[in-house]
Amino acid sequence: MNTMSEPTVDLDLSLIPKAAWALAEFVKRLQWTQIRACAVNDEEADLMKQALVQLQKTLNQKGFSPR
Repeated sequence: MNTMSEPTVDLDLSLIPKAAWALAEFVKRLQWTQIRACAVNDEEADLMKQALVQLQKTLNQKGFSPR
């Protein structure tokens, strides 16, 4: 599924550093089976994964990049 041509949504989120680290750890540890279990179908799971990848990139850019 190509969502690159669709309009984007910008989100503004403020977290305390501990919460940002915890979120970064959570996103890093999520596995496909866990994402898929929360989705209606594979397409929705793919969209969730795409959003999580973008969230992880944004957290990394802000210095929250757990190993």
